[in-house]
Amino acid sequence: MDQSRAPVLEALQAFREHGYTPFTPPGHRQGRGVDPRVLDVLGEAVFAADVIPVNGLDDRLNRHGVIEHAQQLMAEAVDAEQAFFSTCGSSLSVKSAMLSVAGPHEKLIVPRHAHKSVVSGLILSGVSPVWLSPHWDAERHLSHSPGPDQVRALFEAEPEAKGMLLVTPNDYGTCGDIAAIAAVCHEFGKPLIVDEAWGAHLPFHPNLPPWGMDAGADVVVTSVHKSGAAIEQSSVFHQQGNLVDPKVLKTREDLLATTSPTSLVYATLDGWRRQMVERGEEMLTAALALAHFTRAAIDELPGLRVMGRREFVGESLATSFDPLKMVVDLTGLGISGYQATDWLREHRRVTLGLSDHRRVVAHFTHADDHRTASVLLDALAALVKAADELPAPPRVDLPSPEDLQLETVMLPRDAFFAEVEQVAAQHAIGRISAEMVTPYPPGAPAVLPGEVITQEVVDYVRSGLSAGMQLPDPADPDLTSFRVVARNQ
Repeated sequence: MDQSRAPVLEALQAFREHGYTPFTPPGHRQGRGVDPRVLDVLGEAVFAADVIPVNGLDDRLNRHGVIEHAQQLMAEAVDAEQAFFSTCGSSLSVKSAMLSVAGPHEKLIVPRHAHKSVVSGLILSGVSPVWLSPHWDAERHLSHSPGPDQVRALFEAEPEAKGMLLVTPNDYGTCGDIAAIAAVCHEFGKPLIVDEAWGAHLPFHPNLPPWGMDAGADVVVTSVHKSGAAIEQSSVFHQQGNLVDPKVLKTREDLLATTSPTSLVYATLDGWRRQMVERGEEMLTAALALAHFTRAAIDELPGLRVMGRREFVGESLATSFDPLKMVVDLTGLGISGYQATDWLREHRRVTLGLSDHRRVVAHFTHADDHRTASVLLDALAALVKAADELPAPPRVDLPSPEDLQLETVMLPRDAFFAEVEQVAAQHAIGRISAEMVTPYPPGAPAVLPGEVITQEVVDYVRSGLSAGMQLPDPADPDLTSFRVVARNQ
């Protein structure tokens, strides 16, 4: 195929050149009806590019196959057989993949550190999770992908499981052994779904961790808005082989997706794919060199240490890691990641995504350069000088890996939709949770619907909340009470 083409962008340009006058959504009519005060902030171009796909980018019967052509080009670019664009982020893509492999009350092997979107998929579908313990680093309070021997043992114990979902890379950039796990899954004739939301860039450079399609996974979900150059909510899920029917995958996506997708997502996905095919390796080579330089410079700042191979890779840890994720340990400064993130935003106008009780993560992409790297280095140097003036961080009661393994006594779906009651925190111990309690980011729930709440986990999330942890899910945002299944259930 001609990878220099960008069918969605070409269709958008043709829409403009032909001078169509639409009487269809969107109602702003390519910006003509937008409040000028909105245009002052967003600009006219964003609305001019917002065109309905049906009878807009294409005709009413989609006879030009604009979106299909763009998806085919994406599949070829990353060595997949099929690619599907999602305008609802990887949260929708991973649900579509799960529902393509298992149905209500059927079993799916899922690592316990999976993202909340996976748990939402379990709730929506009624799929029964077979929980798989990740590799826990108790010293650093981090989790990594499970290993192939764990997967084999679980398939032997649960032969009726329909397949497996794997999360790699995680938010810290650590990666599991996709090839070995895919081989185990296929040994049992079962498909492997990889939630590779943080790995959209991996197919385009040989010095990055292995890409899921190349490693033999059957479905791989990527968030192009995270590591690529598409707008927020831009996701692609990819398929290969005969263990997941692409027609089923598409119908599951249709079940969950919006019927009013935005051309902005389609166009930016299309343009990013072309950019990566033409210049991706060159741009990522520069990004990797910049990340290497920046890592070394951060390590020279007193009290800071950038985590890497020594901390992440090894037996019962990760298999590899993405060097574009700079995980900065703040232990030497005596402050928390929550404090550091808030201070950097307020005082240096630098924003970070993931922070925890002792770390922050700065994520580089191909869009970064020496200017942005210098801004980060200057901001971290200022943080080092200001650290002594910050108060001692509140203590977080970190549970052991064993204490994080809660007992599941109800399906997530059954607990979520059960008759519930709100009880005081001290009375929630021993009760069945009817809600998720999720430190976000990274978005791996500490408590799931259907799990028995323990004192250790209550202490963890309540102390974390006091220390600055974000917990968007609980019905009571102050965690003075918890939503639990009523006793008569």
